[in-house]
Amino acid sequence: MAKKNHLPTEAEIEKFEMLDKLIESIYLEMKEFSKKKPDEPLNKFKVKSVNRVLEQLKDILKDEPTVEFLDLLDDESLPSNSDSILILGQFKASMKQFHSKYWQREPGIGYRWSTKENPVK
Repeated sequence: MAKKNHLPTEAEIEKFEMLDKLIESIYLEMKEFSKKKPDEPLNKFKVKSVNRVLEQLKDILKDEPTVEFLDLLDDESLPSNSDSILILGQFKASMKQFHSKYWQREPGIGYRWSTKENPVK
């Protein structure tokens, strides 16, 4: 469950921003695969590669209420392209909520990340 006064660290934000670019790229690729062959299963390499990104994102989002809805891709049953889009979409929605929560406006400065080291006042 989410901690009430939790703020991400600057290191978590830096990692979040890097993973955000990776997840966007993965999402767009999987979306194309899903359009062409929605029911075709992913291979183990793709599942492993995607899960490496999802695991790190899930760790950053561990204190958010959405974390209980974030699943990794199953490397045993090998999900279909369309299944992977569903999972990736949930991660993207959770990330959007995270961004909205911690990307805040500070009077006189503008928008910036509110972190443990540098909270927005």
